[in-house]
This record gives sequence, C-alpha cells and structure tokens, in this order.
Amino acid sequence: MSAPTTVHAFATRTRLGEITLEPVVPVRDAELVQGWLAHPAASSWQMGELRVDEVREYLAGLQAAPHEAAWLGRLDGEPVFLTETYDPARVLLADVHDARPGDLGMHLLVAPPDPPRHGLTDAVMTAVMRFCLSDGGRAGAGLGATRVVVEPDVGNRKIAAKNAAAGFRVLREVDLGRGAHAKRAALSVATRADFAASALGTGPLPGSSLLATHLTAEHMEHAHRHLVAKALAELAHERLFQPEPDDAPGAPPDGYRLALDGVTYRFTARRYALEHWVVDPASVRRTATAGMRGDVALPVDALELVAELQPLLQVPDGLLATYLEELSATLAGAAAKRERELDGHTPSVSGLLEAMRAASGTRAVAETFQQVEAAMSEGHPGFVANNGRIGFSLSDYRAYAPERGERMRVLWLAARRAHTHLALAADQTEAGHYGTPGVPGELSDAERAAFADRLAARGHDPADYLYLPVHPWQWEHRVAITFAADVARDDLVLLGPGSDEYQPQQSIRTLFNRTRPERHYVKVALAIQNMGFLRGLSPAYMRATPAINDWVADLVAGDATLRTAGFGVLREVAAAGYTGDVYHRAPLHKGQPNPHRKMLAALWRESPVAGLAAGERLVTMASLLHRDAGGVSFATALVRESGLSAEQWLRAYLDAYLYPLVHCLLRHELAFMPHGENLILVLRDGVVRRTLMKDIGEEVAVLGDRPLPERVERIRAAVDDEEKALAVFTDVFDGVLRHLSGILAEDGVLDEERFWALVAETIDRHAAEHPDVSGSGARAHLGVDLRAARFAHSCLNRLQLRNTLQMVDLANQSESLIYAGTLANPAGRPTGRRTER
Repeated sequence: MSAPTTVHAFATRTRLGEITLEPVVPVRDAELVQGWLAHPAASSWQMGELRVDEVREYLAGLQAAPHEAAWLGRLDGEPVFLTETYDPARVLLADVHDARPGDLGMHLLVAPPDPPRHGLTDAVMTAVMRFCLSDGGRAGAGLGATRVVVEPDVGNRKIAAKNAAAGFRVLREVDLGRGAHAKRAALSVATRADFAASALGTGPLPGSSLLATHLTAEHMEHAHRHLVAKALAELAHERLFQPEPDDAPGAPPDGYRLALDGVTYRFTARRYALEHWVVDPASVRRTATAGMRGDVALPVDALELVAELQPLLQVPDGLLATYLEELSATLAGAAAKRERELDGHTPSVSGLLEAMRAASGTRAVAETFQQVEAAMSEGHPGFVANNGRIGFSLSDYRAYAPERGERMRVLWLAARRAHTHLALAADQTEAGHYGTPGVPGELSDAERAAFADRLAARGHDPADYLYLPVHPWQWEHRVAITFAADVARDDLVLLGPGSDEYQPQQSIRTLFNRTRPERHYVKVALAIQNMGFLRGLSPAYMRATPAINDWVADLVAGDATLRTAGFGVLREVAAAGYTGDVYHRAPLHKGQPNPHRKMLAALWRESPVAGLAAGERLVTMASLLHRDAGGVSFATALVRESGLSAEQWLRAYLDAYLYPLVHCLLRHELAFMPHGENLILVLRDGVVRRTLMKDIGEEVAVLGDRPLPERVERIRAAVDDEEKALAVFTDVFDGVLRHLSGILAEDGVLDEERFWALVAETIDRHAAEHPDVSGSGARAHLGVDLRAARFAHSCLNRLQLRNTLQMVDLANQSESLIYAGTLANPAGRPTGRRTER
C-alpha cells in the first residue's frame, strides 16, 4: 500500500510527551538526517558516508516514488526520528514476501539522543506503530495498514528485542540486497491485534482472552457463503435435492436454482463426474417470494439453509439442535481460519512450498510438515458440519485446534497397574517404550525419576503404576470430574506435564512430537462431540491394536508389489487403557457402546520423520484438496512445482496411492480408510513418490474369510464382492479423487475425462501385472470389478443427519450405511466393451 500524498501531521500521546509525524521536506531536513545517519548507532543503515546533498537526493527520491514515503517525527516539537514506509509488494520485498492487502513496510531511524533519554525508542516505536496501523482517510489520521512488515538484520539483537516488544513475529529469514548492501534479514510482521497486545501497545483489554476477534461480519459472511456453497454441492451430490437450471431472464448459462418453501437459492456451478458440484460461493443469492412486490433479497446463512431444508433432511427433532450447534462451530472455525489466513498467521500455498523447498535437515522437514498440517482450512471434504468440537471453549479452541498450530504438553497420569493394561508390538518392551537409563523413550530419565519420586512421596510404589498420557482438556473436563473417585483413591495420580511439546493434528486427538519429531505420535481420548462421534478412545479396542498393526505391517512388508510401490504403514506400537472405573463394571444398555468407557486410553504411533531419505518431504494427503485464502490450490501448485506434465504427475500419485490400495483389496481382501487425513504423502521435488497409511487399529478391515490370528479376528468384516469394491469406489473415488479431479479441472490443469482415464489405466495395469487376481476382465463376475459401469452411492452426510451423536455402529459399520441409488463409474469400462483374458 502507498503512503498518502496529502501533507498532514499525525499526533499521539506517549509516556514521554506528544509525538507527531509529518512528511519529510528534503531541502529542510537533509542536513539533520545526514547527521543521524553518520552516527555509529545508525551503522545498520549503511548510509553513513553520504554527504548532505546525497541525503537530500535520497529523501527527494522517496517522496517522489509512488510506493514509498519518508516521515519526520518530533517529540514535543523536537525532531527525534525518521521513518520510511513502503509497499512491500512492490518495493524491496516483492520477491521474498507473500504480501497481503493492507501490508505496509517500515524502517525506523531514531536520532542518537544527547544526553541519552530513557524510554525514547519505546515511545518512538509506539508512535510509529500507531501511525502505521490507525485508520487513514482524513487529515491527521494514520496510514490504515492492517500489518506492518519489517526486515532487520538477523544479527541486530537490539532491534529484534524492540520489534518483539511491539508484537512483531518472525516469519522466516530471507536474503536481501546485493554486494556490500546484502544482508540476511528476519522478515517479520505485526498485525493490529499483535501490536495492541504487545508491551508497547495499548495492552490486552480487560477480559481480552474472551474476545472473539474472528467473529466479524466480514469473516462470517465469507464463512456462511463457503458453507452454503458446500452444503448445496454435497447435499445435491447425495441426492437430497436436485437443483434445476435457472431459466430466469438474464440468468448465466451455468446458473441453477433451488426452490424451497417460500425461499429460492440461485447460484452458478460446474458439474463433473460422480455428480460432483463445484458451486461458486460468491454467486449464491437467497431470496424470499413477496407476492406482487417480487423477490426480496435475504442474507446467505448456512444455519437458515438447514432450517429451510429440514423437511428434506429430516434430522430427528431431538438431534436437530445438536447438528445446528456443530454447524455453528464449523462456521466459527471457518471465520477464525479466514482471519488467520488474511493476517498471515497461516502461510499461503506459495509460502508453504517455499518453506518446503528451503527445508534442510530432519527438523526443518518436520517443521514444514507441520506447517502444512496446520494450514488445512477445509476439514473433511464431504461432510458439511465437519468442525463441531462441541465441548471446546474459546480458549480451548485457541490452544488445541489443529489449524492454530500451537504447541502443547500432555499431562501424565500414574494409573494403578491392577486396573490398567499396556499392549505392545512384538518388537517393543515396556522398559524400551517408556525409556531406560541413558536411553530415552517416551519419557526422559529426569521425567521417570521425577514421576517415581512423586508417587513415593504419596506412599506408593512406582512399580504398581503405569504411566498414561492424557490431553489437558480431558483431565480438566472429564478425568478430574467424571473419575473423581478414582483420583481420590489414588488409582489415578496426576504427575504433571511432560517435557515434550506436541502439535495437534487434523484428527485433533492425535499429537505430533515437535520436541523430538522422530519419536512417536500420541493419540489420546478427547471426549468432545465432533462430526458425528464423541472422540473417545476405547481401552478394549486398544488391547488388540498393536497386534493388529503388527499383522498388517508384516503383510505389507511381505508383499513385493507393495514394497515396490513404496507403500507403508505407520504402526501403532503401544496402547494403554484404564478400566478400573465403575463405568466399566456397569451393564451396557441394550448392548450399546458406553462413551464413559472411552475416556482413559492412549496409543503411540510411529512417526514418518524417522524413515525419510534425503530430499524427501512430508505432507498430509488432505493438502491436495486445499485452497488458500487467495484460491490457490496446493495440488495445482505441486504439479507446477514438479516440472512434469499434469498427466505424469497424476500417474505418479495414482501409482503411490491407488495402485497399492487396489492391490491390498484384490490380493488380500484388505481395506483401509484412505481419506486425506489418514495418509501421509512422501514427496520429492513436488511429486508423490510413496504413501504411508496410518490409523490402522481402528479403521482397517479384512473383507473376506481368509485365516486370521485370534487377536486380529476383530477386524474381519466379511461382505460380498460388490460391497468389497466400495472400499475403493466410496473411500477413494468418491471420497478423494472426485474432489481432486474437480480442482484440477477447475484450474485448467487436467480435464476430468483424462483424469479418470488415468485412473482406469492404473486399475487395468494392476490387472495385467497380476493376472491371478480377480478383478476386471473375463472373471470379473466372480470377483471385485473396479471397472464396473456403476456402483452403490454411499452417503456420508445422510449418516450424520440421521444420528448426529453416532453416525455408525462401529461394531457393524456395513449395516449402518445409507445408499442413494447408484453412481456412474467414471473409470468404468466403455459400454459394450470388456477386456478378456
């Protein structure tokens, strides 16, 4: 943004007196500024050798430039500083800074005081920040920036401390200038909120932790439109209604209308394979019929849309409020994500890719992996109400929501061993898991010693307890209340926070170790209501989890096809659960699951960081469906980053993702839950080279009658061949590839016909390379046919709308599914043609 050219003064009161700013007058001020620049304290400006006439020319150039300005600052009328402002999108930072609307670059030169005056620099910085950030548009006002950008030398510790005191956050280090003027700079930004809460700002307002700055009309308008567009698209996809072409005069050719009782929605959309709709949020119009007066415009409101659709949705009356609450929380989350994207807390797609390119070493790769994880703004691509998190307060959201990217420490409990189990993978031991002297495990020597001392101080033998991590929210809201009796009798003893910091993942209760990225993820119970489930963790399920993971990992490692594809699993190697509570002794109601039996358990999963080769990068597969605040697609950016054609890039992805899943299903009758959050993609130069599957214990299934070890038997879910095929049709085609195809087609990267042709080629190539496995071809009627013309249309939102508290019976998921006819398979065999073999 450019500084205004109107000559006016800005005035503000500081602790030292009134400070004013006015445009520099080069003829008048050159000699004064030259003296300041020549002082040793201004050496970082690298302009100490300039003569007065050269300084005059420099200042005149600034004042004449369209995107720069210089300002003279006075304290009680005495000149004491110079500040320069510039548009970072056009000046100095254009190649290294992902500028946002409202960004304003700033340089500050404070005159060397004689004699020194305590607090002068603080007062000047305060005044300059107020000048930059306060609203402009009138004489005597500030410049109206939303963010101030600075780029001090990384070695300048004094200015780093001063910037921190003004609320600046370092985004990254960048190289600026050339030759003698080159420097390594700490690119930093401060928003209005950052400055207001800083030591030099106005300070936090009373109760400021309760302020919901994201809940503004602007952010909520964007959230409503985004969610309404998604609801129209996904609910039409599930055939809950069918929008009609808009035949009104002047309607665009891609216009549609949905007429409800007294209310009509009009919007533009593109339609793709698998009845996939891409609705333009900005195009949505909601009107009410007002008789002779014509239509009356109404606000676009996602909650009102659900109320208007209720006769079609038929959410049970007793659960409608719960669904609306989840939808409200989803709206609030979308508004908060929007705020963070616009103020630069969340990197843009280009920022993410730049960080990935620059990452060097394990810790840097882990950092970029977690930046991508926190940047995801959509949640589940199919579910409308996908960020409910009922139970979180505003402060909980800020501390624990994945998109906040904050670090946290888990709390550790000592759980009496007589009531607690620890299940381990075959290659693990209890001592190795928790750690042995000199060999840290999940706990360091110091932590284990401190925990043992705390138990001994209460009169307990540490050998009588197992250590169990719990989420801080779970302790505060569930354990200390719901399990008060267990805590009082010391069956559960709070030991305190661990030393390692973790970052919540998109699955919210899974935590990535930021202190030691090569160590295990930890997954803990978090009894909030989110997307159709209470997010507990069952100790009963945990008992068999490591054994199931061992069996799956051995099967994958022993299959040459999967090894060649680079397909791997992140094993859940340890699980612990407490069952000493009264809830585990109380009878179940009609055999239904008891959520109180899922409050105290944890599991540990392998980290993908430990197995990386040089040059490899990690991202969640959900990133392929991500668009940033500017509408830039991560997948499209990766294609362009790779230097390959779109077809080559997609083939590599399908080889790493689809081919192994097809093989697991057809060779082993093994199905995963391979949606975006459950897969880690391993990239090299922007290309997907291999995939890592996670969340094995709860979501893997064997769909046939092959022999299984007794401890693994629980994952058997024998179904017929048509339902086996849905493991690919529903979870891969409809759940992932439908959305990715739409993105690449919308961006003009790859048309959908060619996209699905490559999918079909991948399936056919597997059949050709594995002729002994039934699938497409002459024996297709005897097995799973992934090239079938149609498949059953399984609907996710219908599940959530039917029962917002528990979408499916986890013990019998197949019987819980809801279908809406069939879908045409875009990778189906051409009509009348069938490959024989």
